Amino acid sequence: MDTRPVKAQAPETRPGRESACGRTVLVTGATQGMGRHLALDLARRGATLLLHGRDRGRLDEVAAEVGAAGSGAAVRTYLADLADLDRVRALAARVREREPRLDALVNNAVVGGGTAPLRREVSRQGHELRFAVNYLAPCLLNRELWPLLAASAPARVVNVVSIGQAPVDFDDVMVERDYEGLEAYCRSELALIMATFDLAARTTDSGVTVNALHPAHLMDTRGVREYGLTLAVPVEEGVRPAVRLITDPALAGVTGRYFDRFTDTAAHEQAYDPRARARLGALTRELLA
Repeated sequence: MDTRPVKAQAPETRPGRESACGRTVLVTGATQGMGRHLALDLARRGATLLLHGRDRGRLDEVAAEVGAAGSGAAVRTYLADLADLDRVRALAARVREREPRLDALVNNAVVGGGTAPLRREVSRQGHELRFAVNYLAPCLLNRELWPLLAASAPARVVNVVSIGQAPVDFDDVMVERDYEGLEAYCRSELALIMATFDLAARTTDSGVTVNALHPAHLMDTRGVREYGLTLAVPVEEGVRPAVRLITDPALAGVTGRYFDRFTDTAAHEQAYDPRARARLGALTRELLA
């Protein structure tokens, strides 16, 4: 399936004050950066927020802040380290057990280039850390939460990615040679875009849309600061495109797209290579078995 953008596929509208009342939204990586600001915005629109984080103290602080910002909607928290796939599975199981519905899943948690980019790090299962957190964890959450999303349809999945994309090297997927954190990050981001296209293609009649979003360039986030990049825009600039993908009625039914902020555009060319996507899909199924 060729998912390159076509004209009139999705109008380039800016988000207004669309209500999120009655919608339950899970945001991963909600304790800082864009995740926190997105949760605050959605709370003001009346959404029920399911907030994920890996630090209990920070998660409780953000939950209190989001609860105070909202209009009486509920806020519930879910603690998990996404660098451990067993804990990702446990997180999904808790959500399925406790939540009657899930209208949107925002896979926002990310590991950036890092403060020591030449130091290769691994996950609990021994996978390269950025590939594990930025790619495998959202793929697993999408899979494990799909029954709840489908039962809540119409529902939406937003995979937060980056304009910084590098092709996956299938001879060195875990970046064991010539390691550099930002390169590993860019590979993981393109991998998630490829998985977005494939999941959308397999689920066209499900009532659940699946899109990838680069929310803004060089936002004022911890990851950007830690790597030493020059900040370009405040975090709020990234919140608006994310809210649009979650709430805008004009995007109902739009799926399998890559958005650069408000624009439906083309990702890296490898994202449209069916052989590369098939290889990545097979590897992912093996790693998540």
